[in-house]
Amino acid sequence: MKSSRKDVRWSVGELAARFELETHVLRHWEDKGLLRPERDSAGRRVYGEDDAYRVAVILASKASGMSLEQIRTLVDASVDGRRDALRAHLDELDRRQAELERSRHLTQHALECRAHDITTCSGFQAHVADIVDGTTRGIRFLAAHG
Repeated sequence: MKSSRKDVRWSVGELAARFELETHVLRHWEDKGLLRPERDSAGRRVYGEDDAYRVAVILASKASGMSLEQIRTLVDASVDGRRDALRAHLDELDRRQAELERSRHLTQHALECRAHDITTCSGFQAHVADIVDGTTRGIRFLAAHG
């Protein structure tokens, strides 16, 4: 008789290798409350399929820029504020997306510009004039509002 996928069990080393992580990363996530592996009779960590999905969610969330604290709020049903954390993260993603769009636009302009020194290009100067004249401070703020 075949065992189901739910019966699969991994050691800390096996699960870490599956996700190309060091074992200390899984232990750290456990310390932070992100993982709660079972223990065998000798006290060793034993991970199941649900743990593997949790690791995949943690990695995907980290890749999107979430902090471990935000991820803990996301994956821990007993923690309040999940929706607030997700709304705040969406706001941050929107800010980063605007920053990337602005950066891409400026890079595309620089690539197509005939000026040898891009700082002398009037079109490029127009993109940063508000920083130069002091109405905006810094590129990050400009990206969020430009």
